Amino acid sequence: MTTPDANHPIAIVRQPGRVRVILAGETIAETGAALRLTEANYPPVLYIPREDIQSRYFVPSARTSHCPYKGDARYFDLVVGEARRPDAVWSYETPFPAVAAIAGHVAFYPDRVDAIETE
Repeated sequence: MTTPDANHPIAIVRQPGRVRVILAGETIAETGAALRLTEANYPPVLYIPREDIQSRYFVPSARTSHCPYKGDARYFDLVVGEARRPDAVWSYETPFPAVAAIAGHVAFYPDRVDAIETE
């Protein structure tokens, strides 16, 4: 476990407004309680609470990864009708203490869904 610091900062804040994720014409997630995680020089990532996703479109994937700052991630494919997007979603089931706020949330690769809309 590596703790965020001045050389690799991580900040988690509430995303104002609503966030909607769309694939193949279906809203697969919509929330007014998203979190925005900014990490070092990476683009910000929106994390959506699990209770605000349409879980019927999420299929567990065999892929996993490890981040020294956040912990172990698991992935999900998205399947909506004929549209299948492998490893499009990830989640830190038990994130490290510095990013504990993202527990119970999922994040989407923007290039593997049709849109991530913010209001």
